[in-house]
Amino acid sequence: MSSPTGATTRGVRLPRSQRRAQLLDVARGVFVQSGYHAASMDDIAEQAGVSKPVLYQHFPGKLDLYLALLEDSCLSLIAAIDTALNSTQVNHDRVRAIIAAYFAFVDDPDGASRLVFESDLTQERAVRSLIDDANSRCAVLVGEVIADETGLEASQALLLGFSLIGLAQTSARAWLADGPTIPREQAQALAASLAWRGISDFPRGASTKN
Repeated sequence: MSSPTGATTRGVRLPRSQRRAQLLDVARGVFVQSGYHAASMDDIAEQAGVSKPVLYQHFPGKLDLYLALLEDSCLSLIAAIDTALNSTQVNHDRVRAIIAAYFAFVDDPDGASRLVFESDLTQERAVRSLIDDANSRCAVLVGEVIADETGLEASQALLLGFSLIGLAQTSARAWLADGPTIPREQAQALAASLAWRGISDFPRGASTKN
C-alpha cells in the first residue's frame, strides 16, 4: 500500500475521516520502519504533509496514534480469520484457508503484521491487551468451528483453536523471516498439511475424557 506524501496532501483540506485514514497510513509506515520508540510525531506529520497541531487534533499523543493503528491491524487479522472460516464448509479447506490468511497477513507490504507480532511496545499494558485480545478472538472463532464439527467440549476446542492459530502464525512468520526461500503457496501447503493431519484426528463426537 502506498502512503500519501506531503507533496500530495499539504494544504489540501480533507474530510476528517479521510484525513484520519491518511494519517494512519503514513504512521504505519513510520512505526514499521523505525519502531515505536524511534518514531516521532514530527516525522509522521512531515510525511503526511500536515502540521503537528492537525496531527494532534486526531491523536492526542504518539501512544494514542500507535494504539489506533494497532487496533486497526488486529481487527484486520480477526476479520481475515473469520472470512477464512466462512469461505467453505469443507473442514480440510477451512484449515488451508486459515493458514493462507496468516501467510497473507504477514506478507502484506503495509507491514501491519509487524505491529501485531513484532511490536517493541509489548510492555505497555494497552498494547499487550490488544494483541492478546486479537489472538484470543481468532482462537475463539476457530474453536467454535472445531466444537461444532467434533462435539468436543468448548474448553478443549478452544485449546485446539489456540494450537491451530499458533501453528499458522509461527509458520507464516518463519517463512517470511527465512527469505522466503520457498514459494508462499508451497509453504502454506506444508503448514496446512501438518495442521490437518493433527486436527483431522478429532472426528465428530470426539472426546478426550478417556
